[in-house]
Amino acid sequence: MSAATQPVGRRERNKQDKLDRIIAAASELFAERGIDEVTTQQIADKADIGTGTLFLYAKTKGELLLLVQNTKYAEALKQGQADAESIPGVLDAVLAIVRPIVECNRTQIDNGRTYLREMVFGNPEEPRHGEALAIVAQAEEAIAGVLRRDERVTEGDATALAHIVSAVMFLSLAASPNVTLSVQEIVHDIRGQVDVLLPR
Repeated sequence: MSAATQPVGRRERNKQDKLDRIIAAASELFAERGIDEVTTQQIADKADIGTGTLFLYAKTKGELLLLVQNTKYAEALKQGQADAESIPGVLDAVLAIVRPIVECNRTQIDNGRTYLREMVFGNPEEPRHGEALAIVAQAEEAIAGVLRRDERVTEGDATALAHIVSAVMFLSLAASPNVTLSVQEIVHDIRGQVDVLLPR
């Protein structure tokens, strides 16, 4: 029997069950109250595990937020990529990729801003941070792919422009003056900045 077809052992099933309970508990509590109003003890209690066990899966609340949100951001990116495929204009296609990410980030504004802070300033060697950075890299590659539709944009320029678009998006999401802005207002702000970057 190959390793791929062997049944998962009890220990691995138990680990996965605990991880699923942690994700469900943290997701629910963060959505209801925001990350700043939730303690690790509350998450452990809701997941029906000890805090020591919780810390085996994530050492901080920031890592817990990454654990919860990385999947949501990856799904948002996937949706944006699918939307962009059917949009012919480069600017509109780039914004089609950006919009679901903005929507994901603004579902709970404090959580969204904390997620960005953890992603940028967290330890990239920690798996959850690495996953978040990988999502950013995938988003930039998707944006670069759209930018390459314009024959005036070279391969190198597409990569650099995509990095700038990503920076514009994250700064628009994280900036304190933008806390009260709607998804539409943030996308409009990003649109104006990205439009300036594109070849005329």
